[in-house]
Amino acid sequence: MTATRYDRRMYAVMNDRRAAAVYATPGRRRLLVGAHFALTAVGVGAWIGTVFGSRFASAVMVAAVLLPWVLLTGMLNGSTRGLLELRGRMLDERQLVERDRVRALAHRITLWLLVAAAFGAGAYSVLTDAPLRAAVTPVLAVVLAAHWLMPLWVAGLRVQDELVDMDDEFAEAS
Repeated sequence: MTATRYDRRMYAVMNDRRAAAVYATPGRRRLLVGAHFALTAVGVGAWIGTVFGSRFASAVMVAAVLLPWVLLTGMLNGSTRGLLELRGRMLDERQLVERDRVRALAHRITLWLLVAAAFGAGAYSVLTDAPLRAAVTPVLAVVLAAHWLMPLWVAGLRVQDELVDMDDEFAEAS
């Protein structure tokens, strides 16, 4: 299957190296992943707060976190050169294998997070003598966010430093 105009444009966006200095080293990428994780935790916590607590203050917190979270998401996608966002036809064989490895590792991590969440919710119910449903919604929100973002975090931590590719046919075609 040939690359569409959309595929070529997304490839160019994901491989734009203007911000490469931000994620040029493994330490910087770890910092990006950590900051993204922290903003996600604050955002999900604030969203849970809109459901169960102070609606206005939590909504303001969600709004305040959203823009930096989106920027960090873009930087992480750029650091992986679109590994998780590009269609398979735009990736080479090495990238396809790496994407499968990232997804498999993220799946295993999320599985253990689900096991811990189930035990944690059950323990909360037993120890506090509260109904299990009191813990289910917040736990599900956290686990859903982790399931959604774990591949991006894993990819951001696993990405290798790459040599500069001077013959990038798709980036020039945009």
